[in-house]
Order: sequence, then structure tokens, then C-alpha cells
Amino acid sequence: MNNLLGANGMAINVLLVEDSPGDVRLTQEAFRDANRSIQLHVASDGIEAMAFLRHEGVYADAPRPDLILLDLNLPKMDGREVLSHIKNDADLKTIPTVILTTSDAEADVVKSYQLQANCYLTKPVQLDAFETLVKSINDFWLTKVKLPENPSTR
Repeated sequence: MNNLLGANGMAINVLLVEDSPGDVRLTQEAFRDANRSIQLHVASDGIEAMAFLRHEGVYADAPRPDLILLDLNLPKMDGREVLSHIKNDADLKTIPTVILTTSDAEADVVKSYQLQANCYLTKPVQLDAFETLVKSINDFWLTKVKLPENPSTR
């Protein structure tokens, strides 16, 4: 069975874990321009992200994301801890998790890959470069890559 995301009117669910309202807005705008079938869900800290992923509380009906974009420097629970929880959870570990952060520290890159991040991207400071990066995330992760079939869409 060919798993083309966005086909048959199905939304592509992306969870953006980001505490900067400006970066959230830029990401929303760039995805809107790149791919109308993306449903972007936002968690502003690590605790909220894990509640979303585990369908807890107000997130009981939250969809399973097809992709997670995870910032490292988050309040309450940082991105490294969130990544560790995701990759140690049998139900969540197959969700591709892309680190999208301002940190270009080698220690953060190494630690992220040790925790099984699927990709590490540093946020550019320039607006047009940021938009280009988000569009390339769409082009690669949501268009070209074959992702595991989302159990909730079977």
C-alpha cells in the first residue's frame, strides 16, 4: 500500500514543540505556503508535548503526528528529555523527530543523535532562510521520505 501523505484528503499532522511565538508564527506561515494539507499542532513546552503525544487531558483526541519538530531549549521539560521519552516509548519511537533549534553546539548535536533524533537542523536567523528551511523540511520529510503508516489512519 502506497502511503502518500496528504492523499485522499488526509491531513499531514506535524507537532511543533516550540516556545518562541515568533518562530511558531514563521513556521506556520512557511508550512502554509509549502503544503496546504499540513495540520500544524503546537506545544509550547516539553510537558505539553508529552501530554499531546500520550493523549492526556485536553489532548485525549489529539492525532498521532506524522512528524515532530522539536526545539531543545524549552521550559518545564527541555527538548533532550522530550526526545528521550519519545525514543524510549514503543508507541512513539517510530515518529520521525527532527531537532529544530538555535543551538549549533557540537555537544547538542551529538547528544541529540545519541538520543536517536532523526535529523538536527539549526534555525537560521534570517527570515527568508528560515522559510526556505521549513519548506525543505516539507519537501524532504513530508514529500520524499517514506514514513511508517500512521496507525490512526488505517
